[in-house]
Amino acid sequence: MQTAPQLDLHFSRTVPVPRAEIWRAWTEPERLKPWFCPRPWVTIDCEIDLRPGGVFRTTMQSPEGQLFPNLGCYLEVEAHKRLVWTNALSAGFRPSLVTETCGSDEAGFMFTAIIELADHEGGTLYTATVKHANEKGCKTHAAMGFEQGWGVALDQMVAMIQSAPGHQGD
Repeated sequence: MQTAPQLDLHFSRTVPVPRAEIWRAWTEPERLKPWFCPRPWVTIDCEIDLRPGGVFRTTMQSPEGQLFPNLGCYLEVEAHKRLVWTNALSAGFRPSLVTETCGSDEAGFMFTAIIELADHEGGTLYTATVKHANEKGCKTHAAMGFEQGWGVALDQMVAMIQSAPGHQGD
């Protein structure tokens, strides 16, 4: 995959949980809602139609109670390995409009997100890449705290998986 530093944000981390559990956390609405955005924000609603062209919809709520709906479309679904979606399209690959994201009119930007999972000693190598349409969108997303925010959400996901009944620790 080609990346462009002026357009793409990226981070990678090894986490101590199985790839299959991370996949479930990304693809089952009731497992996604508890971790998807950094607290004190919460994800109050989620719809997943896990297939290329299927809808990926979330609604986040700010600590002040303001709602931020996000609508996207899955582009690639490779079970337990790769998940790709974009907010540039809605379900059925229909072009979408930029929407307000996370509290600011200036924060609306188009992107494609790629989550890649690979077995790694001690757990799973988790890689997140977000490709933006332009430098302004990339800089805006970085200024919103992309790496920190997505990292905190990943930490919340790992904690949720590790606390689940029946989880086999290391």
